[in-house]
Amino acid sequence: MGNLAAFSLLAGFTLIILGGVMEGSFSLPLKYTPKWKWENIWGAGSLMALLLVPWPLAAATIPNLGDVYRSAPASSIWMALLFGAGWGVGGIFFGLALDAVGLSLGLSVMMGLIAINGSLIPLFLEHPEQLGQKSGLVMMCGVAVMLIGLVLCSLAGRQKERALRGSDSSASEALSNKPPFAIGLLFCVAGGVLSALVNFGLIFGTEVSVRAIEQGADPAYASNAVWALVFTANYLVNVGYCAYLSLRNRTAKRFFERGTASYWLAAAMMGAVWAGGIVLYGMGAFQLGQFGAYVGFPIMLISSIVTGNVLGLLTGEWKGVGHGPLRIMGTGVGVLLLAIIILGYANGLTV
Repeated sequence: MGNLAAFSLLAGFTLIILGGVMEGSFSLPLKYTPKWKWENIWGAGSLMALLLVPWPLAAATIPNLGDVYRSAPASSIWMALLFGAGWGVGGIFFGLALDAVGLSLGLSVMMGLIAINGSLIPLFLEHPEQLGQKSGLVMMCGVAVMLIGLVLCSLAGRQKERALRGSDSSASEALSNKPPFAIGLLFCVAGGVLSALVNFGLIFGTEVSVRAIEQGADPAYASNAVWALVFTANYLVNVGYCAYLSLRNRTAKRFFERGTASYWLAAAMMGAVWAGGIVLYGMGAFQLGQFGAYVGFPIMLISSIVTGNVLGLLTGEWKGVGHGPLRIMGTGVGVLLLAIIILGYANGLTV
């Protein structure tokens, strides 16, 4: 392998891991905006993500952006928009799940499901010949290990809930206002399955990237033309839903309450990190070559899960639950990481 190729791979892995760290931490402002309800911070964060990242970035990096879309196949544009909207619905459930079950458990379960649905399924749809090869068998092994990890994380979350409900701490009072654990777990499943559509948008919108390159875009940034479509559909769904909730629940006035000016800065940071992490992943996937979107996706999720669980521990989500749930959670995360490593190795066999 030449020095240039080695540098490209190193740059790709670095960008993907950094993108995963950003995806694992973007929802942290949910914990520090107490005067806002979920629909306030999630809606504001989605709006900021839409305004700050996709179109300014696309305009700055894609020459003749209008010509790119005019020359791209309509099917690719519609696919990007469709999968972006599906990702948007997944984002709603993603936010509800994090609010219901916490950062550590929510990210572990949802990132595991996203790995399965966002990496394996598009690979099989685009390259079904992999099913009969070694890579396909290794992938099936990874899926089985992944399911074991998800079960362990779910058990840990259930024990955590019981421990907190049985305590006299403030955590018990806060938990009483959250949905039941079973509902939170359903949110996790919906969020994990639908959020995986972000990778479908990148893969099935490839023709838009091709047209961007033909118009003179740097290949490393060509995916920004796709992300602009995917992000727009995604964040409009989120903003629309949160606006509806704000009107229904009469929480729109909270946007302008005294002492919440800094919340808008938190929302801007949330939006920029949320969208920026995906952009970095797309750039890194390009550096990894033809199958970068399949190989890089599990790698991004590894760093997301690790980041989410570290932040969950640091912010006190598991304080006072005892050693039992923590041990199960740690084991579950370890199994999930092993599964993602297996999936990444399987995808690597296709390169």
